[in-house]
Amino acid sequence: MSTIVVGVDGSPGSVRALKFALDEARVRGDDVTAVAAWHLPAAVYESAWAPVAVDPQDFEKVAQAALDRSLDEAGAAETGVSVTRLVREGQAADVLVAEAREADLLVVGSRGLGGFKGLLLGSVSQQCVHHAGCPVVIVPNGDRGRA
Repeated sequence: MSTIVVGVDGSPGSVRALKFALDEARVRGDDVTAVAAWHLPAAVYESAWAPVAVDPQDFEKVAQAALDRSLDEAGAAETGVSVTRLVREGQAADVLVAEAREADLLVVGSRGLGGFKGLLLGSVSQQCVHHAGCPVVIVPNGDRGRA
């Protein structure tokens, strides 16, 4: 059986990408690996005076919750597709490219939670296209053409 890897960050674009991956997996008879990446922001390390302690597990929990919400919103349980949930520490593009190493397809949204509003293609999707060892599908935002 083949695997489709999909990046999920909780954004509307990643939910659309997840729905696409689930539909494609159902047609192909593939499994889906839904991946959420998290990392500590650079500001945590750059500031010598953190007013509160930073627990990396808090960031992991937020990523896990976003993944779970997205799977529910996409109706993953009703598709009959086998879904593996992964939450990994690291930069999103690096994590997705690594997880898709043995995959048949990598699916990402065109815009996620980071970056600048109005860009047509986000940095994560752009990096995935350049570095993934498998075909990459970039699912466009539903609000294309609006900044």
